[in-house]
Amino acid sequence: MTFPQLGSIPPKYKKFAILAIVVAALAVGIGFLTRSKPISVVLQKVERGTVEASVSNTRAGTVNACRRAKMSPSAGGQISKLRVKKGQRVKKGEVLLELWNDDLHAQESLARDQLNVALTRVQEVCTMADAAQRDAVRSQELRDKGFISAQQLDRALTDASARQSACASAKGDIEQSKSRIELARAGLDRMVLRAPFNGVVADISGELGEYATPSPPGILTIPAIDLIDDSCLYVSAPIDEVDAAKLKVGQRSRITLDAIKGRTFDGKVRRIAPYVLDLEKQARTVEVEVEFDKLSANDNLLVGYSADVEIIHDVRKQVPRIPAQTLMEGNRVLFYGSKGMLEERKVATGLSNWEYTEVVSGLNEGDQIVLSLDRAGVKAGVRVVPEEAKPAQ
Repeated sequence: MTFPQLGSIPPKYKKFAILAIVVAALAVGIGFLTRSKPISVVLQKVERGTVEASVSNTRAGTVNACRRAKMSPSAGGQISKLRVKKGQRVKKGEVLLELWNDDLHAQESLARDQLNVALTRVQEVCTMADAAQRDAVRSQELRDKGFISAQQLDRALTDASARQSACASAKGDIEQSKSRIELARAGLDRMVLRAPFNGVVADISGELGEYATPSPPGILTIPAIDLIDDSCLYVSAPIDEVDAAKLKVGQRSRITLDAIKGRTFDGKVRRIAPYVLDLEKQARTVEVEVEFDKLSANDNLLVGYSADVEIIHDVRKQVPRIPAQTLMEGNRVLFYGSKGMLEERKVATGLSNWEYTEVVSGLNEGDQIVLSLDRAGVKAGVRVVPEEAKPAQ
């Protein structure tokens, strides 16, 4: 600032001039002392990386077993043997419980005895039939030589035919006896409950001596045994109907569980329901099943856990991207310009998720934008001082 020479000012104005100079000097000093300091901000470079587009469930999903059987014996009866306990692991075909079946065992025993009698009778009758057949052959020879009459030959042939029929009838008794045995065994099988697959017994309803009832269609009854195959697990979760068209069987997914914090499980879509659920007071959703990949015994996942799924339906690799939190309303960002001034820029975006957004135009790789938008005073036209930027993950 250049001040006027006091010697050139008339004496009567010198006091006013001096006062004006002092005021101007004070204003300059105060402005210098009170000028605003640059705001400290965190900057983020525009870098290349992978951006995934995904959809998530609208409500919490549930961990289910790929196979779960709530079973009851096919016939009613009194529980005589309970061979398993809750939490016990069983193999396919292993007996879980038996109903009282002494009467059926007696029927099977009787059928076996009848079979033995039938076998003995067949041996006797068929032996006599063979002998009668040989006699008929000899009678035919004798008749041809004229040693016996035609009437005697006819009797021999008739006797052989009758005994052959008796032999065939006796053999039919054997088949009947075998059928009675199979019938008795089928009745016994109906009184025995076996494991249809390898699994763990989740629950047992009933104790020794209590009466177990079958589970006919349309009638709600408590199952005797609840068996779960926990070697294969999946998450059933509802997805909003507007996202259903983006989903396909086999798409990669990420699964998170409320019970296991800080861990993400890999999965893939195994089924998409062919209809939309229209539940009262709830959004229309599509039920989707996401199967876990490569679970180990140490994972110890329990059926019934609540879970969330993130299904990835599109992926773009090595594209310019920025953190999603750097975007303001209207796809605007604060660009770190020359001399530390912030500039507002409009960007065109592509794929986006909760973490990253693809930049189609408006920014170049290496450009720096403001990451800490939540700090007071951060806006376009403000001078800022950059902090150390967070590395892209």
